[in-house]
Amino acid sequence: MNIDMLLQRYEQELETLIFDKFNSETALYIGNYIINIARNNSYTIAIDISRFNHQLFHFSFDGATPDKDLWIIRKRNVVQHFFTSSIYIATKLTKDDTNLFNKYGLPNEKYSATGGSVPIIVRNTGIIGAITVAGLTPEEDHDLVVTAIKEYLKKQR
Repeated sequence: MNIDMLLQRYEQELETLIFDKFNSETALYIGNYIINIARNNSYTIAIDISRFNHQLFHFSFDGATPDKDLWIIRKRNVVQHFFTSSIYIATKLTKDDTNLFNKYGLPNEKYSATGGSVPIIVRNTGIIGAITVAGLTPEEDHDLVVTAIKEYLKKQR
């Protein structure tokens, strides 16, 4: 898949990941769903679900190093800054052959354009936070979050 098709895929994907509401129970369901997938696959990851400035769910598997929490913060900062998935921004920067610092002046210590953080989008409200996973490849982190959101939304219908 070429880079333009990937960008289009990530844009369209967000249009399918819209919640009618999002609260602590939603975060708990999604967080536990991700934990179950990780357990079944022996993933050593960290998971974070936050409304902006309010952490609703956080879990780190035994063996997940503390730097996973730093990756979560940096990925989530990208979502909060650009209001899109961190993998979309990573792909866009790759296409433009640049990075966050050179293009936007955003320091690497606080921002990481790599897959794994997906915005929480609530219908008629907009983006209210992010669901973030760290510990796998950027694509796997991203796909794990997307899979969990889709499962939750399917259950709600």
